Amino acid sequence: MFLENTFKSANQSGWIEVITGSMFSGKTEELIRRLRRAQIAKQKVAIFKPKLDTRYSEKEIVSHDANYIESVPVEKASEILDKGIESDVIGIDEAQFFDMDIVEVCNELANRGKRVIVAGLDMDYLGKPFGPMPYLMAIAEYVTKVHAICMRCGNLAHYSHRKSTSDSLIELGEKDKYEPLCRSCYLEALKEQNKDE
Repeated sequence: MFLENTFKSANQSGWIEVITGSMFSGKTEELIRRLRRAQIAKQKVAIFKPKLDTRYSEKEIVSHDANYIESVPVEKASEILDKGIESDVIGIDEAQFFDMDIVEVCNELANRGKRVIVAGLDMDYLGKPFGPMPYLMAIAEYVTKVHAICMRCGNLAHYSHRKSTSDSLIELGEKDKYEPLCRSCYLEALKEQNKDE
């Protein structure tokens, strides 16, 4: 369980927290919870998301449970560095959609004393590490891996299985296109899909 760092001193550097897991695991929900606590503590908070993520809202980060928090949509990771520099806490959702510059941006912000909280998918629909996420997990001081529940057997789900036939790496969707599955059910689903092709 992640316990938020409460130690604060004038010469303390910042740090990076990564919240990761499959789709429908509560990543965004946890990101919103941490950011709201920082706001309650009267810290300056800046929140960002990739411009291409318009599933629920163009300007808000929205969880599957319909909790939301205002955010700034950005095209490139470098914009976060410019727009978040005056804040104490920087929140970033859907980090897997950013280019590799997001790693350097998060490092630079933490080096400047900022608390950086990043949420994103750890694996793509093929079960492979997704974009910059493995690098962010490697440099983070704190990593929280959350799990969904497998839609087929009820065990903990680690995989985001794509139900559609698209082979594009990025395809925005919800339960109509994706389902969280455990390893066993994911492998079974892949076998079923390969039979149909």
